[in-house]
Amino acid sequence: MDKHAFAVCAYKESPYLEPCIRSLLDQTVKTDIFVATSTPNAFIEGICEKYDIPLFVNEGESGITQDWNFAYSQTDARYITIAHQDDIYDCHYTEEMYRALAGVKRPIIFFTDYSELRDGETVHDNKLLRIKRLMLFPLRCRLFWASRFVRRRILSLGSPICCPSVTFVVDNCPDPVFQHGFRADEDWEAWERLSRRKGAFVYCRKVLTFHRIHEESETSKILGDNARHQEDFVMFRKFWPKGIARFLTKVYGTSEKSNEM
Repeated sequence: MDKHAFAVCAYKESPYLEPCIRSLLDQTVKTDIFVATSTPNAFIEGICEKYDIPLFVNEGESGITQDWNFAYSQTDARYITIAHQDDIYDCHYTEEMYRALAGVKRPIIFFTDYSELRDGETVHDNKLLRIKRLMLFPLRCRLFWASRFVRRRILSLGSPICCPSVTFVVDNCPDPVFQHGFRADEDWEAWERLSRRKGAFVYCRKVLTFHRIHEESETSKILGDNARHQEDFVMFRKFWPKGIARFLTKVYGTSEKSNEM
């Protein structure tokens, strides 16, 4: 079995970090776990000591893409999941990941369906989740996993792939995975580049990731200062003429408002 690692990106003093780590420790198939941060403090150090988890400190340039790339580089595992400190993973995530990747000739990424965590409640269904599941419907068919045409048509309408649900197959991914210069759509930009590669986007339709929506999350902050609008336009221009890209940016921005608290 190829080695897998959860790289937990921790920032400041999040009350959700410990529940995230506990969900990783509860996996039915055990895996490596470590924490990476550019904001070292006694809180993060204390949790790592409590659970005997390695801690790596990014002493270079910090930022969302820089921190994710730093975490990605701290392991020699073939499979890497960049876990966001606010989120929770179903105990079968790693088990289902290994099962789905078995027999796939050239997997690039594995990812799952997800639900949201809002105000202490799990939300399995809302408008945004329904839209994203509809966009990913073609990938329920295994025959389309390796189709560059299908996945690029999906990504041309937005980014339905939940970033923390993604496991990267290092052998088939570029290094670094994430490009600097993006603050809101850094994951969508990565999927767009990966979609050009030969290989498979392996999709598991089971809900195995729970993405937390709260006022202090990076997603909420970005939506609040409207930073996403410009990056959405840049992404749509990778697929569409300028006029269509402007229209899709407007529509996409409206749908993403459900990520605000």
